[in-house]
Amino acid sequence: MADTALSVPRRSPLAGAADRLAATTRASGGTVRLAELPFLAQVNLRLDPKGAAAGTVGLVLGLSLPLEPNTVVRAEELTVLWLGPDEWLVVGPPDTQRDVEQRIRAAAGDEHVAVTDVSAQRTTLLVSGAHARELLAHGCPLDLHPRAFGPGRCAQTTLARAQVVLVARDEPGAGFWVLVRSSFAGYLTDWLLDAAEEYVRND
Repeated sequence: MADTALSVPRRSPLAGAADRLAATTRASGGTVRLAELPFLAQVNLRLDPKGAAAGTVGLVLGLSLPLEPNTVVRAEELTVLWLGPDEWLVVGPPDTQRDVEQRIRAAAGDEHVAVTDVSAQRTTLLVSGAHARELLAHGCPLDLHPRAFGPGRCAQTTLARAQVVLVARDEPGAGFWVLVRSSFAGYLTDWLLDAAEEYVRND
């Protein structure tokens, strides 16, 4: 029998907000840039940082797992966030989570590691532009001054009372990633758009 199942296009949590995000970016003259980065691969990794697996997993990922709290290490297309003394989040391009997970498991061998694909739990908002820090500071309890939270830093925190993982990107002008649970993504986007109104030009 022929397969008659309909293929349903995948829809990101903020697909319906793309036009509003783009409109605010344009209206601010680019001083605030808001966009969703949908479907990024996100793999949670737990292992003993002093064990043999830490080195072999780092080798296969092409980087050293960050050991300093709240720091980020990036190599080519992968970004690894420190979440705890024995916990990291590996972020990669869309739809690469299976490959990342398989590479980690193969590298770990018989060592005890926990590898979990959490890609579907969160989406990612990009917040950049000259006023990005000011915008985030309206709703985040962290000190976001570059001396305290400069490029290459990350933190599990709240933004507008929503639990997020905040990442200060290390590329010039790259701004911030805000990783938020899909169920809170619409609410947080509405908050960001409302907070960004003060940067919108009225000419």
